[in-house]
Amino acid sequence: MVSQSPAQLDRVFHALANDTRRKMLQRLAGGERNLGELAAPFNMTFAGASKHVHVLEAVGLVHRRVEGRTHIFRLEPAALAAADDWLHFYRRFWTEQFDRLEAVLKAGDENASIHK
Repeated sequence: MVSQSPAQLDRVFHALANDTRRKMLQRLAGGERNLGELAAPFNMTFAGASKHVHVLEAVGLVHRRVEGRTHIFRLEPAALAAADDWLHFYRRFWTEQFDRLEAVLKAGDENASIHK
C-alpha cells in the first residue's frame, strides 16, 4: 500500500477533479509530451495549460524536464497509486454489494420461474 498524508491525498483528488487535467494525464499515459502537445486538444492558451500542468506537478502526478526552452512532461504514477489504494476499499464494498444484488436477482428469477 502506498502511504500518503490525508492532505496530500486531498490535493491529488482535487487535481483529478478537473476534466482537463484528467485528459492531460491520459495523454501523458501515452508518453512524454511538451506543453504545446498537452494544450493542443483544448481551446486554451499556453498560460492556461501551464496552470493545469502546475497543479498536476505540485501533487506529484507529473514530472517536468527542461530541454533548452522546451518543457517535457511525463506521468508519475505513484500519486495515482495512492489514490487507487484509497479507492480499493470502496471497490471491495461495491463489488460485495453487486454480488449480493446479483444473488437476490437470481433468487427472484428462480422464484418467478417456479411459479409459472
